[in-house]
Amino acid sequence: MQEYHQFARRIGLIGATNLLISLSGLILLPILTKTLPIEDYGTYVQITVTIGLFPGVVMLGLPYTMVRFLAAAKSREEIQEGYYSIAGITILSAGLASIALFLLAEPIAVALFDGRTTVTRILALVVFLECMNLLQYNYFRTFQQIKRYSSLLFLKTCLQLISVAALVLAGYGIFGAAVGLLVTNLVLFLVMGILIVSEIGVAIPGFRNLREYLSFGIPTVPGNLSSWVVNSSDRYVIALFLGNAYVGYYSPGYSLGHIINMFIAPLSFMLPAVLSKHYDDGNLKDVKTVLSYSMKYFLALAIPSAVGLSLLSRPLLTILSTPEIAEQGYLITPFMALSGLLFGLYAIIAQILVLEKKTGITGTIWIVAAVLNLGLNIIFVPRIGIMGAA
Repeated sequence: MQEYHQFARRIGLIGATNLLISLSGLILLPILTKTLPIEDYGTYVQITVTIGLFPGVVMLGLPYTMVRFLAAAKSREEIQEGYYSIAGITILSAGLASIALFLLAEPIAVALFDGRTTVTRILALVVFLECMNLLQYNYFRTFQQIKRYSSLLFLKTCLQLISVAALVLAGYGIFGAAVGLLVTNLVLFLVMGILIVSEIGVAIPGFRNLREYLSFGIPTVPGNLSSWVVNSSDRYVIALFLGNAYVGYYSPGYSLGHIINMFIAPLSFMLPAVLSKHYDDGNLKDVKTVLSYSMKYFLALAIPSAVGLSLLSRPLLTILSTPEIAEQGYLITPFMALSGLLFGLYAIIAQILVLEKKTGITGTIWIVAAVLNLGLNIIFVPRIGIMGAA
């Protein structure tokens, strides 16, 4: 029973952190929408969407692999070998992706970022740091250092809010917003790197378990890419058919409905490490108990929140953005809230497949969902606008 109480306290801590993150986004929303032209705000949304694309693909599923394989590691040498093997591959893959983005900045900027080549080159640096930071965050997740993890998320949230808002309000526009993202990620990279090295030291890995890591992680890449397609590719489709201004109209309503995901975020963070430990120790009863309580917790919070956000969408968006954005996008929120509710149920149920190391099944599920989502976006967005994406 004490273990379940500890699990609940950790869920509460992560939940409070994610609440802060969600609120920070709402704080930043009026600053961006009321300061930047709608096209520039749409470009900022495209930047954040692109940042979310790269880690799930170029990191080869290795952060999640670390959680699954190192959660039960005991010796310092075993931890060093696993962590630095994964870090070495991540540096190589993320570095190559960032270099490619930097070299192709001009055509990519024309296609996605209103021709802002300098901003795209800054984005290339942000992408590399984002990948490395995700790896380092997962180190603390793996070993359930929840207070440290939450503190680092809090630091990132505050730094990003302050740096982006300050530079935008100072008149640097979308360029300032991109620089703010770069500064935030650089500071986090240095802080987390120092903490990890001070804890486990530095070692040259032998890559002894690399084949096993990759065989677990790579099958998750199609799922990661498909997850991004389902959650974020609509912004690309809207920009392609309607322009970045309509991305600006669409995103606030999407973000408001997406608040539902803050209830599943702590569970997605905690469950892999906790369930893996119980499962590997043969405690199937504890696995079932944790899953049952997790489902009850999520539904108790998500259902009333989805209803409330749907009913209050227009007045909330009017306060947080502009009347024009609220009028264009308030109907997006109910669709996103319902989507968040369904996704939360999936995220809990899918933990069973992870425990069985059947990540290929989840990958297939996401591929089917991505093809369906992208196809419907291409069909509906040109015909009924941003409501088609919702």
